[in-house]
Amino acid sequence: MTSGRADANRRRIEQVALTELLRDPDASMDQIARAAGVVRRTVYGHFPSREALISALVDSAVDSVARAHASGREGVDDPAEALARAALAVWEIADRYRLLVALAQRSITMEGIRERLTPVREACAAVLQRGLDEGVFTSPLPAAALAYVHEQVLFGLMEAVNAGALAADLAGRSAAQTMLISAGMPPGRAAELVGSLEPWGASRRSADRRPGGEGRGDS
Repeated sequence: MTSGRADANRRRIEQVALTELLRDPDASMDQIARAAGVVRRTVYGHFPSREALISALVDSAVDSVARAHASGREGVDDPAEALARAALAVWEIADRYRLLVALAQRSITMEGIRERLTPVREACAAVLQRGLDEGVFTSPLPAAALAYVHEQVLFGLMEAVNAGALAADLAGRSAAQTMLISAGMPPGRAAELVGSLEPWGASRRSADRRPGGEGRGDS
């Protein structure tokens, strides 16, 4: 099999596997192979175990989160706006993968997931440090610790949506406001800032739905 064809097969298997696992968390490698239109041996040729396949899907999800976080804060000087935009952008990706994270916890420890998110956490800490230095944020926690808090806010909201305790379409706004408030911004100002950015989030979603747009978040 040529390298190009092998890469195409791997990408298709990953895409189909994500769909199948979100539909049925107990989907077997045989089910995934049938849905992808390949033989079982082909799936195992790329992924030696179901755990390896899930790990690869988590890696792809983390890459997408990292790109979303970077694009959200790109070109934004104000730390509060950068934090809010990054949170809104990340939720667009996190919402898509939240069931995968719940599934991954069965085979990949949370420690492993957090390790994969280290670059995102460090970037968040840098934004928080800038805000603390400029007096935009006030917190008894150092920036590095506050970044861990923000990471847990995201995981907590993913679990809340999965459990039906929070509507998915409110979670992005809730995440952004909660992160700003936990960084010391007054609740009213946090709500005002996030509200002013919501048209940006809507236009981003609209762009992602255009032909070719979906690939920007998933590739």
